[in-house]
Amino acid sequence: MKSFKFKIRGHFYEVDIKNFENDFAEIEVNGTPYKVEVQREVKESKTPVLVRSAVVNPKSAHKFKKNISSIFSIKAPLPGIIMQMFVKEGDQVKKGDKLLVYEAMKMENSLLAEKDGTIKSIKVAVGDNVLQDDVLIELM
Repeated sequence: MKSFKFKIRGHFYEVDIKNFENDFAEIEVNGTPYKVEVQREVKESKTPVLVRSAVVNPKSAHKFKKNISSIFSIKAPLPGIIMQMFVKEGDQVKKGDKLLVYEAMKMENSLLAEKDGTIKSIKVAVGDNVLQDDVLIELM
């Protein structure tokens, strides 16, 4: 049982809630019992609805993007600084060959060739700052 004190237009009322089920309440106001029906107002949530973008299949998310002309773009997986280059334009590379070393998040990371091919172009040089998804090397 809950008790409340109300002041309405200068008059004081003592209200005791005896029972509350569904939309009906049994109350007592200044000693007089009442059975009242409660109307509930549906409140709209002010919380925004989050809409998420489509999930990318991890098997199809590669550092290489195949263009129509069979040129693969090797992109930076994280922002960093190019430390060393191990290839030059025109070099033949095999899958697993080390292409470059870059520093990202205070760690040296090696980028390896994910397929056999020829270096078409190199878009960065030693000392360059790169952002995530910047094209570093194009491979044919």
